[in-house]
Amino acid sequence: MKILLRTDVDGLGRTGDVVDVARGYARNYLVPKGLAVEATAGISAQSEAMQRKRVRQASEERADAEAVAAQLTGAVLTTTAKASDEGRLYGSVGSAEVATALVEQFGVTVVQQQVEGEVAKDVGTHEFTVHLHPEVAVPVTIEVTAED
Repeated sequence: MKILLRTDVDGLGRTGDVVDVARGYARNYLVPKGLAVEATAGISAQSEAMQRKRVRQASEERADAEAVAAQLTGAVLTTTAKASDEGRLYGSVGSAEVATALVEQFGVTVVQQQVEGEVAKDVGTHEFTVHLHPEVAVPVTIEVTAED
């Protein structure tokens, strides 16, 4: 049975795609949940409109991510943590702390899963990568200093 997807469905397709699925899957799950409608002869115009909207929205999201990336290029975040006299941290500085520092110091809201890098266990500077969009990533540096 051919259906038109009204929203993105994992493992099946994206908004505006016309896909072929089992009749029971469409009748019992996709259509009642509002995820899809049956593809009829006149549905192709609606499909094209949905795909154009999806492409436009994706390009706007990418442009927003690139603007934030330009703001963060060359950024140096700072944070403090308890450390020994030798410079070893009692805890660590990881993606959660980087995400928090981005909000506090630059007003950029990201979730922990968007930040990638090795956990910092020493005082000093460390590199992390922030994935703002599937196609946009920006490196950030965090400087960890010892708490007094």
